[in-house]
Amino acid sequence: MTDQALSPLNKPRRLAETLVDRFAQRMREGVLKRGEKLPTEVHIMEAEGVSRSVVREALSRLQAAGLVETRHGVGTFVLDMPAPEGFTLGPATIATLSDVLNLLEFRLSLEVQAAGMAAERATPEALAELAQALEALLQGPEKSGTTINADFQFHLKIAKAAGNYYLIDIMKHLGTKLIPRTRMNSAYSGQSDRSAYLQGINAEHQQIFDAIASGHVDAARAAMYLHLSNSRMRLCETQQRQAFYNE
Repeated sequence: MTDQALSPLNKPRRLAETLVDRFAQRMREGVLKRGEKLPTEVHIMEAEGVSRSVVREALSRLQAAGLVETRHGVGTFVLDMPAPEGFTLGPATIATLSDVLNLLEFRLSLEVQAAGMAAERATPEALAELAQALEALLQGPEKSGTTINADFQFHLKIAKAAGNYYLIDIMKHLGTKLIPRTRMNSAYSGQSDRSAYLQGINAEHQQIFDAIASGHVDAARAAMYLHLSNSRMRLCETQQRQAFYNE
């Protein structure tokens, strides 16, 4: 074992990585389910035998990966189930605005086809789940916890309705990092601008759902293409707006 591996500075990092792996495994096994609240920091410290700094580092990594969400004054909640291990593409690689733009291009190649497959293959049960996801998205954070999570769940349900488990695994692996909303929300300083922005996104999601529910394959593909293309355009406009104000 090297001196670096034995360094006191590296030990908390390794302990945090181990703790992240444990929580991710519990999510995969269904011990921790989406929407469930994690134990408090003190409880985790006592149960795992680690320091508060290790717990906070682990929670920070889980949050960065889009697996959990911390609500101030309430606690930390599970957002997504980790995908099976082995992917090299992951949430940690999506850091810059350029990364998000590239990811949207990747999603165009994936989700347009998924929408068409969902229109062709969706079972009544899958459509019911998609309808519930859409309702949570349209009703906002009061129902869904966060609009970002609701947005992700809607797209995940489309992948599920498509009936292709590879699509589902990729979506779960990338998690809420798929949704560029956090980078765009800050660009809308006025409430009226933000409301118009959300109304536009909601209308696009409604069009996607209507096409899938009607079984119109081409219409579903077109609606998804329009939504993701518009998302990329909105993100580019956000980038230009932020560059202008930073000059």
